[in-house]
Amino acid sequence: MKASVILPAYNEEGRIGEVIRRVEEALRGAGLDYEIIVVDDGSTDATAAEVLKYARNSSRVRFVGHSRNLGKGAAVRTGFVHSTGDLVAFIDSDLEVSPELLPMYFKALKVADIAIGSKWHPKSRVEVSWIRKLLSRGFYALVKLLVGVKVSDTQVGLKAFRREALKKILRAQLVKRYAFDVELLVIASLLNLKVVEMPVKVRLKERFRASEILRMLTDLLGITYRLRVLRWYQKAVTLGHSSPEG
Repeated sequence: MKASVILPAYNEEGRIGEVIRRVEEALRGAGLDYEIIVVDDGSTDATAAEVLKYARNSSRVRFVGHSRNLGKGAAVRTGFVHSTGDLVAFIDSDLEVSPELLPMYFKALKVADIAIGSKWHPKSRVEVSWIRKLLSRGFYALVKLLVGVKVSDTQVGLKAFRREALKKILRAQLVKRYAFDVELLVIASLLNLKVVEMPVKVRLKERFRASEILRMLTDLLGITYRLRVLRWYQKAVTLGHSSPEG
């Protein structure tokens, strides 16, 4: 089976080459047939040039670009449209999440529809500041309270899917930025897709800005309203809608 790895990237000129190299190294070492699709989400630096330079020497690396920044959710959707793999994963391009475990995630899809990274998996290796850990726990508690997602971690930027599972999810996906992962798992739950949590190697360096926390909360409240009040997601997964009514 062929594996597609989507790399959403925004202003990553200094790291994107290393990310691609490490993803290729992991997939090649596992003997997988693969492609890597880098989606430049409206970068204002030389990210596009770095990817195109790398792609000239690797037929398995493809470049897709947005003319302006649309958000991680939009980048994943674009990457999926351009992908051809039976199995599809996305991983953040900031090197906070190690790609070396990708083959393990694809292997897990033999028994599950979705494999997601969790910082709280007993075999995970995590380097994170106490404030990031506190914010993560707090956000998870809020997610569980408001939308009832039954996983230990929604936010790790490494997730893998059977192609048909991701296709069904994206039909009902609306969030393009901060709570994209939460919405994805809400829809997966409504579709009764089997989710397995996997270990991850994470080194979180950068701090959240207050504005980002506020936007994540705003997105989460929007998801809650559509799920609990409008019941839009329930209708969308049944009828195949791709945008909210009215």
